Amino acid sequence: MGLFSFLKNKFSKKGDAPEKEKKEEQSLETYSKGLEKSRKNFASRLDALSKRYAKVNSDYFEELEQVLIESDVGVDLSLRLIENLLDQSEKQKISDPKAINEMLVDNMFVDYATRGESVENEIRFNENGPTVLLVVGVNGVGKTTSIAKLAHHYQEKGKKVLLVAGDTFRAGATTQLKIWAERLNCPIVVGKENGDPASVAYDGCQYAKNNDIDLIIVDTAGRQQTKANLMQELAKINRVLGREIEGAPHDTFLIIDGTTGQNGVLQAKAFKEVTNLTGIVITKMDGTSKGGIILSIRDELGVPVRFIGLGERMEDLQEFDLDKYLYGLLLGESRDD
Repeated sequence: MGLFSFLKNKFSKKGDAPEKEKKEEQSLETYSKGLEKSRKNFASRLDALSKRYAKVNSDYFEELEQVLIESDVGVDLSLRLIENLLDQSEKQKISDPKAINEMLVDNMFVDYATRGESVENEIRFNENGPTVLLVVGVNGVGKTTSIAKLAHHYQEKGKKVLLVAGDTFRAGATTQLKIWAERLNCPIVVGKENGDPASVAYDGCQYAKNNDIDLIIVDTAGRQQTKANLMQELAKINRVLGREIEGAPHDTFLIIDGTTGQNGVLQAKAFKEVTNLTGIVITKMDGTSKGGIILSIRDELGVPVRFIGLGERMEDLQEFDLDKYLYGLLLGESRDD
């Protein structure tokens, strides 16, 4: 069974638990709606391409490669996918364009699922005290809003969350985070403007240990720094967190704006060089037509996307699901009501 058929069957089946089924339906709807622009750019072009050719040939594969690259799948991954398709089509003597497109989707799935670290979304909570999530990313990618949405996500799961305003160099970041903390009825630790971020991280750890906090989410400076300064600052924060709470930070998430395309991949590479990234949160996917960026990030960094932003609402920050992502990218418009 090809992935197209698998996804159609998977998301058309009805389960036995109505509440769980309702949440899955809502989540799938969010993916479908949030990836509409990307679907029109990618799936529609695949369909149009298959209709223009009775049989595949070298021109077909060249056009298919162009569709992948223009959807921000990434040059290296696009070339590798096309090479694999050429090899498979020759060995299996397949010339039907629709069959080739289904093989492409299968290969995209396998490549993501087997590339780099294991694909996990949820934070593994520390059994011996607070769990620490460090959040990094440049200014303007939606970092503060994403932190608020992550806090809301874990509050909904019954966790007691603390926000730590470690971006002391930008007054607006602290102000925004304080507003979100108030809306979420969530405690927050702030420091002095232009103060030492590691000192704020220390205060956050002390508060968390004294108030039975489950999850500490630490914001960091998002300004464009030199690599040396960024490395020193993050290293100091990491040392303080690790000294105060065993194993901290337990996760480090990088926030990337999905609308920036390959520039987001470059940002991810730069941050990976200076800190141990355990996951990507990709925002504003509803605002881009180049949904392939997720595959490109996974291919070039080996770091899994843990959450995906598909709209403005709190619940539009979704745990990343590869099946739902590919469904929304390829089949969302054809979903039965």
